[in-house]
Amino acid sequence: MQTAPIELTLFSSSFCGACRQTRSVLERVQQLVPGVVVTEHDVAFVPDLAEADRIDATPTVIVRSSAGGEVLRASGVPQLDHVLVAVARALEA
Repeated sequence: MQTAPIELTLFSSSFCGACRQTRSVLERVQQLVPGVVVTEHDVAFVPDLAEADRIDATPTVIVRSSAGGEVLRASGVPQLDHVLVAVARALEA
């Protein structure tokens, strides 16, 4: 049985310098863990979604399990090892 992918959501903004660094971290996670999906949203273009997810800073990364449960929420540039641990937890969920 195939499971749904692990979703990493990045909320960013065009004026956010740290967002570039965060993209690099998430790209590395995708290289290391097959099946991880990264979705990026610019808060200026999706304010309703940002509000619904309680985003108050960029960058913010949310790691969700395949069932949709939130495993990690990180504001600022996340450490690669923290994201990898969250992905492992999401895979177990």
